[in-house]
Amino acid sequence: MKILANDGIDAKGQAALEAMGCTVLTEKVSQDALAGFIQNENIDGLLVRSATTARKELIDACPNLKFIGRGGVGIDNIDAVYAREKGVDVFNTPASSSASVAELVMAMMFASNRFLYQAGGAMPVNGEETFEVLKKNYGKGKEVKGKTLGIVGFGRIGMSLAEYALGCGMRVLFFDRSKEEETVTLSINGSPLEVNLNVSSFEEVLRVSDFISLHVPKQPNGSSVIGSAEFALMKKNAVVINTSRGGTINETELIEALDNGVIAGACLDVFENEPRPNAALLKHSKIITTPHIGAATAEAQERIGLEIAENVKRIMDAN
Repeated sequence: MKILANDGIDAKGQAALEAMGCTVLTEKVSQDALAGFIQNENIDGLLVRSATTARKELIDACPNLKFIGRGGVGIDNIDAVYAREKGVDVFNTPASSSASVAELVMAMMFASNRFLYQAGGAMPVNGEETFEVLKKNYGKGKEVKGKTLGIVGFGRIGMSLAEYALGCGMRVLFFDRSKEEETVTLSINGSPLEVNLNVSSFEEVLRVSDFISLHVPKQPNGSSVIGSAEFALMKKNAVVINTSRGGTINETELIEALDNGVIAGACLDVFENEPRPNAALLKHSKIITTPHIGAATAEAQERIGLEIAENVKRIMDAN
């Protein structure tokens, strides 16, 4: 098979594909030129991450395409139902990036509670001359231990996050429409420790949590999961975190909630208008932002590449 990894692929994943006899192209093709490139180069399979979309028009223009693979969890940048109706196999890699995304959420919670984002930015600029002032301004942190984390969406990433949070001594609540209870297994010096958690209502998670982390797909109707009504239910010291999909938090209403003191802060790794997010979010003093790096660790990318290779092997074996 001839495969275009348009958003890149880990070296081990590429090597695994090539060991199966595949030709892997890793050059970046613009979205406008993608359909023509796939046709002209006789591409059998398209691999994407979040930067490239595979919509109905592309699928129609490339009738010889055998599969579209997403290196990541969600497939909302692929018209998956339509592709499958056309006989195109669509897969993602849901098991590969859970720990990496969960660790970013943990890092955001620590950074938020200890003003690491603000203090780290101020030190190179003013640290030499105003050290004591900065120490006073940012020496008002809080511990994460003992705080309540509310997880909205309790799939692989949500459960991985719960493991980390429980290990740090946090109280964990979760809301998920498809679950009533779940068992989270921690590894303590190599020994398993099971923790049973019962589902909470969405309203309870919002009302009692110090941190609220979203791990839900993009909503079918494009609506947000959290907006003004949900912010109003939260504690005034609450921090909301989004590493799932842009648009699951209403960005305009988030800024209003922060400006009016309804909640204390936010941490965002995803945005509505990627790759050109709203500048007001990036510059807001109460928001920590990162450029969609949740799954961008060496370990996760290696696992994603190898999981892609497993899926391609499945497709090749079936044919």
